[in-house]
Amino acid sequence: MSEVRTLILRAPGTNCDMETAFAFEVAGSAVEFAHVNELLSREKVLSDHQILAIPGGFTYGDDISAGRILANELRLRLGEDIERFVDDGKLILGICNGLQVLLKAGILQRDGDATRQSLTVAGNDSARFECRWVYLHVDPSTPCVFTRGISSMYLPVAHGEGKVFSEAGLAGALNVALRYADEAGDISAGYPHNPNGSVDNAAGICDASGRIFGLMPHPERHVRGTQHPRWNRESVPDRGDGLQVFVNAVEWAGSI
Repeated sequence: MSEVRTLILRAPGTNCDMETAFAFEVAGSAVEFAHVNELLSREKVLSDHQILAIPGGFTYGDDISAGRILANELRLRLGEDIERFVDDGKLILGICNGLQVLLKAGILQRDGDATRQSLTVAGNDSARFECRWVYLHVDPSTPCVFTRGISSMYLPVAHGEGKVFSEAGLAGALNVALRYADEAGDISAGYPHNPNGSVDNAAGICDASGRIFGLMPHPERHVRGTQHPRWNRESVPDRGDGLQVFVNAVEWAGSI
């Protein structure tokens, strides 16, 4: 397997870049950081990498709406680069603010109409910032590269705008690869198991190829067992639930 190179995108307000880089490094990838301005100036080149990761945070202070400004930069100024990146069979991962960016830039939709946004995120139904651990069910019927071989996860969320919705609903729009659930795996469970009110309990979605994946929970915050909130009271594995997301990506990218 050839060396896999992951580009971690930064912008003003990004704050989960180091954790995301650590997760990819543990999974076996070489990691490079790039501020969005470095891509715009061609100081760094997206095509030199196999994986693009947009980590969590509050880019541009979530001014206008969460992720909107960075999404506009990617869509209007780097759209062709990203299109070629995806057409070359490479991977894109967006976590929390990264999912917000992917949706608002139209990268997850990729329907040929950049002016139409069929799916977006809005403020949580609770009207508050939700910071809690959630149970997640993986839908094995989706083509998502990142969730292969995973049946469930326990990960933290931390967001104020995480409600995934569409006026037409999710059916036929995108593949819901990850859903909020309760301890028993019920994917219809309401608040607080679904912390934001997302339609169909959607926590993570992918495109039709399975190579573009965005999720609101933070897999990079649970790559070690000691990051589990009850690690010193319960018997938990040494590997955190989120690590396999990054392992799957690196293994796939290494086969390109």
